[in-house]
Amino acid sequence: MEIEVENFHDEGEDLIAEIRTVRHRISERFGHDPYKLVAYYMERQQEHSERLIRAPEEPQPGPSAE
Repeated sequence: MEIEVENFHDEGEDLIAEIRTVRHRISERFGHDPYKLVAYYMERQQEHSERLIRAPEEPQPGPSAE
């Protein structure tokens, strides 16, 4: 099956474009200032901490057997 590249449209492209648009609007609200933007996202993380998925903790190295 041959796919014409010109007519091929990934359904995910629209979703990615929408996400980028929203992220740009949020950044605009803070004058594209990275410090203000990070502070904003950190506040959102605290407000919605129950939605975050935590990374698994890495095992702590034990005493070495020499």
